Amino acid sequence: MPALETGIFALMIWGLIGYLFGSIPFGIVITRVFGLGNLREIGSGNIGTTNVLRTGSKPAAAATLLLDGGKGAIAVLIARLLAGEDAAQVAGLLAFLGHCFPIWLKFKGGKGVATFLGLMLALAWPVGIACCLTWLLTALIGRISSLSALVSAASTTFWVVLLGFGQVFLLGIAVTLLVFWRHKENVARLRTGTEPKIGQK
Repeated sequence: MPALETGIFALMIWGLIGYLFGSIPFGIVITRVFGLGNLREIGSGNIGTTNVLRTGSKPAAAATLLLDGGKGAIAVLIARLLAGEDAAQVAGLLAFLGHCFPIWLKFKGGKGVATFLGLMLALAWPVGIACCLTWLLTALIGRISSLSALVSAASTTFWVVLLGFGQVFLLGIAVTLLVFWRHKENVARLRTGTEPKIGQK
């Protein structure tokens, strides 16, 4: 954990700002802009990149990935610039929660993988890059998005320790546990061998 240098009230404000950034449902916005229909009625109904890819539009999926990752990174970078490292971590965590539980969608959001990767890139870029490469390698081997997300999240603590970013250790554990919890249905399908492959409609 970084030193607590920001007041509690200010941390709450940065948490709220992070949450509002994270709660923007870019997947829904992008699919509507691209004229791809209602994302809630496509595939799993999830608002994230993997489900946008099920529309058949790779540009829409890429835009969703960048924007969902970007909102986590922006929340971290703005809080770090204007407040400090403690505020950056609070804003990043709440951006992740905002994506998973957006108030605009009755708290039924995405699984937070892109936002998790974005905030890790902003908080500790070597760890973020390592997590992204872990996701990519797992995806190339297994061709299953949820498995890639789980392996990438599980690797976070290892990369944090190996690369010397102990200040994000607790945040890494918290986000990892949340990613696994958000993927509990995927874990069940992985166990039964019924989890769909990347790009499968």
